[in-house]
Amino acid sequence: MSTPEILVNRDAEGLAHAVAARLITRLVDVQSTGRVAQVVLTGGRVAAVVHRAVAESPARTAIDWRRVEFWFGDERFLPEGDPERNATQAWDALLSKVDVDPAKVHEMAPDTGQGPEAAAAAYAEELAAAAGGSSGLAVPAFDVLMLGVGPDGHVASLFPGYAELQVDDRPAVAVHDSPKPPPTRVSLTFPVLARAAEVWFVVSGEDKAEAVKTALTGGDVPAATPKGTERTLWLLDDASAAKID
Repeated sequence: MSTPEILVNRDAEGLAHAVAARLITRLVDVQSTGRVAQVVLTGGRVAAVVHRAVAESPARTAIDWRRVEFWFGDERFLPEGDPERNATQAWDALLSKVDVDPAKVHEMAPDTGQGPEAAAAAYAEELAAAAGGSSGLAVPAFDVLMLGVGPDGHVASLFPGYAELQVDDRPAVAVHDSPKPPPTRVSLTFPVLARAAEVWFVVSGEDKAEAVKTALTGGDVPAATPKGTERTLWLLDDASAAKID
């Protein structure tokens, strides 16, 4: 696993545009090898600004968006189209603004009455199918996996002290009684988060500073665990980096 690298921008807006430029460059580099790029998106306030910055960047035209496969690190288990769903936010800010192949946008199932366990199982099957496997932990080779970090140090929907942190036999799990609303979610598990070539933590705000410090010093928070097989980046603004020694 890679040693974390820390890059700090002045403010949240500068951070978002720097991440957007980095993502565009990464996708162009992957596509230059002839591969379909595999990206795992995150949700949250910074992600929405990053997505908009990518959509508004003139450099986005360098990407063949039909040859980018999109996945989600977690999802709020809500009805389709709910504005709080990560997929809805990603479509609004980015995916509807570029020429993506809808078949390559892999949303986690919405709440249709089937329950989050069924949604997690269905996502596991979709990941395995894309990886050419049949079950277990078969997932595509992600090129970039972006994660936000909560003030409590959670990543995706893996919260401190929750049993889902220990799941290592399947790629996605249902999460109940989340400490932040909505209470029901679906999340990728740590073994899958560790399959990405590059893991990017994108964090802004003073309320995240303690969690960032704890994670980077190997403390007992979920954000301390995921690392890219090739590169791990902590992309921060001044406020979230304030407590790093």
